[in-house]
Amino acid sequence: MTASDIINDIKKRRLKPLYLLHGEEPYFIDLVSNFTEQNLLSDAEKSFNQTVLYGKDTDIMTVLGAAKRYPMMADYQLVLVKEAQDMKRGKEDDDKKGMDPLLSYLENPLPGTVLMFCYKYGKFDKRKKTYKAIEKNGVVFESVSLYDNKIPEWIEDFANERGYKTDPHASAMMAEYLGNDLSKIANELDKLMLNVAVGQTITVKHVQDNIGISKEYNVFELQSALGKRDPFKVNQIINYFEANPKANPLVLVMANLNNFFSKVLLYHYIKDRSPQNLAVELGVKPFFVKDYEQAARSYNYGKTMQIISLLREYDLMSKGVDSNEGPGELIKELMFKILH
Repeated sequence: MTASDIINDIKKRRLKPLYLLHGEEPYFIDLVSNFTEQNLLSDAEKSFNQTVLYGKDTDIMTVLGAAKRYPMMADYQLVLVKEAQDMKRGKEDDDKKGMDPLLSYLENPLPGTVLMFCYKYGKFDKRKKTYKAIEKNGVVFESVSLYDNKIPEWIEDFANERGYKTDPHASAMMAEYLGNDLSKIANELDKLMLNVAVGQTITVKHVQDNIGISKEYNVFELQSALGKRDPFKVNQIINYFEANPKANPLVLVMANLNNFFSKVLLYHYIKDRSPQNLAVELGVKPFFVKDYEQAARSYNYGKTMQIISLLREYDLMSKGVDSNEGPGELIKELMFKILH
């Protein structure tokens, strides 16, 4: 079951008395809990029937006290426990049956209460009896972090749901610059969409104008210049990076280059080099395959291995290991060694 499935069920009033939203990716947990908080009850019903608690400020008995009340002038009441991972409790589920008040409630929840636990930044222990009781009598949703190569596709889906199309370069650029923090990406997309008419295609220019990415001097252009072994363009870009360190932090540049050259290395291993197979094996859109073909021609297998080793070495140096040089000097040294 996905976050969208849960939201659709809530819209259709196909409700369960128990929900456990847990996992490493907070975005989907927030998506479900925020929708539930805003839409399960009407504004008039919320006054008496909606209780929002935070794990670090509450305890099990307070949660159960709220859950055991009956709805007032409504079909349901909502008890929403945010940041449930911070909630403290006493002895766990190895207590004898009936001695654990939480387990007792979870095994026989009130049908008029929707009790939702938001357990973020980690997985709930599936061996616990509380987990099994929620799974039996309610809904368990695990929010899984997306792999980096899935972020552009997620961006495109996010835009499509809101009536926009996305240029592959634009979605890839956002993924490279914003990382895998889905909440941050969604926030930036929401701001961008305020300046783009519904139905239009979100382009690289839209991203550059609204998210603050330079048109000529960005990590995409650096990867392209390195792939072509163009020292003049490489030096132009890294000089811009040095002058604008906040917009182009070295740790982000290093991570992107490592990802790029790791795929160049993978290219050297692939036997079936049809565009379709390369796109699948490299985990990129077919449109980008030519970039890796170009880089593989510029750097043979041995040189690519050396570059990856250099990237790891300079990544450590950028974090202060065996080096006192600043980011600007480190990136210049690194580029020289990659190109020669």
